[in-house]
Amino acid sequence: MDPGPPLRDVGCFVLVARHLSFSRAAEEMGVSQPAVSLAVKRLERGLGMRLFERTSREVLLSTAGKALLPYAERLLESAAAFSAEAVRITTAAGPAVRLLYPPLVGPLAARTARRLARRDPAMDVELRTSGRAAAVAALTAGEGTAAIMGAPFPVEFDTAARFHVPVAHLAVPAHDPLASLPRIQPERLARHRILLPGDRPPGGAWARLAARVPGAHRHHIVGDEIDDFTPALDLVAAGVGLLPTPLLLVGTVRRDDIRFVPLGVDDLRLTFALAWPAGRMAPELVALVQAVQESLWTR
Repeated sequence: MDPGPPLRDVGCFVLVARHLSFSRAAEEMGVSQPAVSLAVKRLERGLGMRLFERTSREVLLSTAGKALLPYAERLLESAAAFSAEAVRITTAAGPAVRLLYPPLVGPLAARTARRLARRDPAMDVELRTSGRAAAVAALTAGEGTAAIMGAPFPVEFDTAARFHVPVAHLAVPAHDPLASLPRIQPERLARHRILLPGDRPPGGAWARLAARVPGAHRHHIVGDEIDDFTPALDLVAAGVGLLPTPLLLVGTVRRDDIRFVPLGVDDLRLTFALAWPAGRMAPELVALVQAVQESLWTR
């Protein structure tokens, strides 16, 4: 069965059609303009037709785009209704633990859920991917038990089970001459655009890397934080820039349009921990902390 186009790409199409502007659509979604352009091009390629007529001065819906727009809007409405009903059912069931986590540490979250499910009695766990800012907001509102999140950690949160993820590779387009190198030194990147988050706390991995690469004007900001590396890798494949990549991602991503080249640095690492609002310790949270720690120690 053909699953159809990704909802994310359809959503980009609808927003661009609504604003007749790629930049305003990107601003509303909280992503970069190249990411929106890439999503629309991917959708057009999959459908085999142009959805927009683009000039240097304006963006207009094509005849096909006008015909498909109402269907795209209804598709997104149905998907939203589907998700809302799923949330209602899940809320009614009331899982014992709601764990929020960034996609990068998905395997750790899955191992933790399996450990809790094997307890006696078994503990029901809901896993929910979430960026750092969204996780902080959800936990503050009481909509989750805890979150695996990256440093710096909110001062009003308690943390446990800290661990580090090395940033030891650089994602480059497969056709780039850099892809054939056995190793890349940061100093060699002065003429290249590096994809980095806007939020770079002093002393952190992103701040140290930015200081090692000359020329701040060559840094391309992909968002306040990089919680999900998949859209950033799309920008690498599109030739927008090069992406410092955590080791966890290098071992799991398989793409023909990207190569991961070792980066000549030894001190870059992202720090993560299980975090929750201070003063909310409960039996299920104690069990969650133990399960995360055990999942880090064993595979």
